[in-house]
Amino acid sequence: MSTHTISILTENHSGSLSRIAGLFSSRGYNISTLTVAETDDPTMSRMTIVVSGDEEILEQIVKQLNKLIDVVKVIDFNDMPKIERELLLVTVDLNRASRHEVVETANLFNATVAGVTPSSVTFEFSGERERVDDFMTMLKPYGIRDVVRSGAVAI
Repeated sequence: MSTHTISILTENHSGSLSRIAGLFSSRGYNISTLTVAETDDPTMSRMTIVVSGDEEILEQIVKQLNKLIDVVKVIDFNDMPKIERELLLVTVDLNRASRHEVVETANLFNATVAGVTPSSVTFEFSGERERVDDFMTMLKPYGIRDVVRSGAVAI
């Protein structure tokens, strides 16, 4: 089983997302992350889907995606060079004892402070999935209050 990052250029109208997501769910595949946004052309959207699964079945899904009327282009980045990023917003508990260590940890990852309260700090960080996971692991001992991850985007 391997992880695939699939980019789908599709027409930007209602129902496209459900038809594409339905293709994965009808074959029993769980989508790990799904990111959708309009492109520079407002009539088109780009979806980035990260999914794990059997190579042969994923190949069939990609072929089926190419047959959907709404879909203009499908790219499976499995064997291609890509730049992949994910955005993270994470709120961490803060106290006098931990304040310096938490900020130093964030500085190691080049995370930026998105907000501060007397008892917490919210960091913004973007990077490859593994790097986001590493940042989360380093922050866990301080107490994570809330997490929002965007899902992957790739080009």
